[in-house]
Amino acid sequence: MKSSNVLIVLAMTAIAGVALAAGKPSKAQRAQVLQAIVDCRSLTDTDARLKCYDAAAARLDEAEAAGQVVVVDRAKAREVRKEVFGLALPSLDIFNVSGGKDAADAVKGEDVDRLTSTVKSAVRQGDGRWVFELETGAVWRQLEPGELMKSPRQGSPVEIRKASLGSFMMKVDNQPSFKVHRDR
Repeated sequence: MKSSNVLIVLAMTAIAGVALAAGKPSKAQRAQVLQAIVDCRSLTDTDARLKCYDAAAARLDEAEAAGQVVVVDRAKAREVRKEVFGLALPSLDIFNVSGGKDAADAVKGEDVDRLTSTVKSAVRQGDGRWVFELETGAVWRQLEPGELMKSPRQGSPVEIRKASLGSFMMKVDNQPSFKVHRDR
């Protein structure tokens, strides 16, 4: 995934997370084309309400087709959080409308704190540290040199989890875990 696409998807995820965390978003939090549909509900005349819905739905469809508005469901948002797990990304504070929480963590219980995958390739560097490419395409680098009892191979199961102070720990083939950093 291109870095510009990652940022767009993260922005979509942040917006979806904020909306889910806040329950019912305020008018200021919604895109205008979505708010226009919601506003149609207040019309009492049936014909006027239908005309309002038709016009607002057409504007929302046009905005979505032009890429100005993106609708992301919870499953897609979680998929994106898994895809970018471990990457250091720019702040999305402009989407922070959840009372001080980071927008990425706005959905309680939805934060991704571990990832499982398999090794696509593993290369031991000259300094004794391993570099792992996972089947997902993510590349992780061992931070501290250390021996593994069994050399990783293609297909080896991997588990990566968040650790303290923004660090990550990797376990390969159920061996003892070690600190890693995601390169890409």
